Amino acid sequence: MTVLELQEFGPELSTPISDVEGQALAASRLVEAAPDPFNPGRWRVRAKNRVGVAKVDTAGGGSIELRITPKVSIARLLYLLGFSLSARGWRTEDVQVAEDQELLPALAQLYAVQADAALRQGLLKGYRTVDQTSLVMRGRVRMSEQAGRHHGRLLPLEISHDEFTEDVTENRLLRTACERLLRFPGGIPNEVTSKLLRLRARLSEVTPFRRGSPVPTWHPSRLNARYHAALRLADIVVRGASVDNQRGDVTVSGFLFDMARVFEDFVTTALRDSLSSRPGYSRCQAHHHLDDNAEIRIIPDFVHYADDGTPLAVADAKYKAEKPEGFPDADLYQMLAYCTALGLPAGHLVYAKGVAAQASHQVRRAGITIHQHALDLELPPAELRQSMGKLARFLAPAI
Repeated sequence: MTVLELQEFGPELSTPISDVEGQALAASRLVEAAPDPFNPGRWRVRAKNRVGVAKVDTAGGGSIELRITPKVSIARLLYLLGFSLSARGWRTEDVQVAEDQELLPALAQLYAVQADAALRQGLLKGYRTVDQTSLVMRGRVRMSEQAGRHHGRLLPLEISHDEFTEDVTENRLLRTACERLLRFPGGIPNEVTSKLLRLRARLSEVTPFRRGSPVPTWHPSRLNARYHAALRLADIVVRGASVDNQRGDVTVSGFLFDMARVFEDFVTTALRDSLSSRPGYSRCQAHHHLDDNAEIRIIPDFVHYADDGTPLAVADAKYKAEKPEGFPDADLYQMLAYCTALGLPAGHLVYAKGVAAQASHQVRRAGITIHQHALDLELPPAELRQSMGKLARFLAPAI
């Protein structure tokens, strides 16, 4: 198996792979891949904003493993991921992965610690509705299935009943995340693999979700409170990070994170947290319209409203500055449209430091100011939170 080590938005790598493998990489759309025009038999491969580990298989039996390193440190990436699913996600000052230089071992190590802590008091149990065919009456008869399958016969019975079991959504999600991580044993240290195997043994009576099947949503409650940190991380493993698609003869599997989405989730959730004690309410991915006929939809990343629904502040997170040919200032035009439609005198673009300068632009004859902020993701967590608090106060000083 060929292993390609790339860096997020790093330089192109010219590598000697076959056309079949190169075409599979291009078809996966995980990286940019094209034949090297100056070196026959080689392909130029470049990573974009996805980071992590993925394996691309082809019909010819070949496979390529992609290992894409983020620009930020692994520990910092995992900290940012704690904001991706909930305002009360698994966040910690020190995620205990400083010694790990690769994402997959760090992710597996953190998950093993969180899951072990969740299961320390035993497996969660709950009621689950079970549909089955039985010779014994239990629960209630599903009349439509009984008539359709057995045509008037009294036995067997199509019944539904509630069962108090360990095979609940929370445990199934933890078991499924274990299975996903264990599929890459070569990239995980032996001690972490051992921890995952022990976790799987403790969950041996729990049914993992089938690959490709929809994963039910779990809901935080008092009963599953000790599971919350592990479940949010398992959710990232199973849903947000997992890649499993089929395009013709190309199969892709792995754990990849879209850094643009990670950054957007961090900015919007951190702003919402910072403004939660203020009057009004916040919305992420708020839906509005640019025109009076409601035909042109706009979706700002973050809007804070007064209690009566009046927009008070708008912000958009931009992990990488857009400079497409012909529209070099597309981000500014987009924010101008947001401010105009929402009736706001100012808008805010939040960039990861290094892709755009911090600046303010007053739009002529519009009375609108567009602020560009640069956020340093390598700051320690406490300082990063302070930066977001300061940004929130700048966004909505009068609230």
